Amino acid sequence: MKRDFISLDDWTRAEMVVLFELAAKLKRDRSYWGDHLRGKSVGLVFQKPSNRTRVSFEVGVSQLGGNCVYLGPDEINLGVRESTADVAKTLSRYLDAIVARTFTHQDIMDLARYASVPVINGLSDMHHPCQALTDIFSIEGKFGKTKGIVLAYVGDGNNNVCHSLLIGCAKLGIHMHIATPKKYAPDKEVLKKARVFAQETAGRIFLTHSPKEAVAGTDVIYSDVWVSMGQEKEARKRLKDFQGFQINGNLVKGAKKDFIFMHCLPAHRGQEVTAEVIDGSHSIVFDQAENRLHVQKAIMAFLIPKSGS
Repeated sequence: MKRDFISLDDWTRAEMVVLFELAAKLKRDRSYWGDHLRGKSVGLVFQKPSNRTRVSFEVGVSQLGGNCVYLGPDEINLGVRESTADVAKTLSRYLDAIVARTFTHQDIMDLARYASVPVINGLSDMHHPCQALTDIFSIEGKFGKTKGIVLAYVGDGNNNVCHSLLIGCAKLGIHMHIATPKKYAPDKEVLKKARVFAQETAGRIFLTHSPKEAVAGTDVIYSDVWVSMGQEKEARKRLKDFQGFQINGNLVKGAKKDFIFMHCLPAHRGQEVTAEVIDGSHSIVFDQAENRLHVQKAIMAFLIPKSGS
């Protein structure tokens, strides 16, 4: 029976640990499992342009021995040019897996529902599980553990990265502090699920409107853009609302001395973070970017049966 990677809700702590172990092996040796996808094809169905997601998946498929097919919005306009159900059923006849990057999470859900091959969420408006799993893998790589680590997320809490981090961190015992302006708190249903998972791992989720309070004593400081793709019409209001939520040299003084700074990129220096921080010695943003390759290879290897098996 096929398995999808839609959100971290459906993945257990044990399964995520297995993915981390495989990703670590793939990172040490990029030729490891180099024939796993020999003779197989993975399709990238992207409604949004991408740098890291597209390149890391294309290179990852190649390193696993497979073939990658990119389908942008000009080729497939889900639900407009053709129904999502028909797209999913048709592509399932050609491909061995589908990676989708969509505006709405419902499109991802519909693709998974109608496709007979694994569907991987490369980003939706609600979740970004590949990014969050990579972030936690990166944290473990820096600290040698996840349980008990304190992560402060400062910015827009009602976005895909924050939502996926909430679920992933809760399942792996990472405490999460979230500082947002009013009206930018995480989705209530996601928060409810995360709190249940956190109870099982003795994790802690703390919400505040004070970046200083959130960052105090933390191991990790995480930021994302204030205006995401598709929110351009709200830019003026958002830039005003997020004043005071910038990660800068003064704010990070409240974190632990060996803290790390993380950002999923692309970043806007001078808005959500200063160049001093993102380009400084505590920043691991390009380690994160590289680790997308290794973690996504692990996800594909886990979901797609080896050629000949």
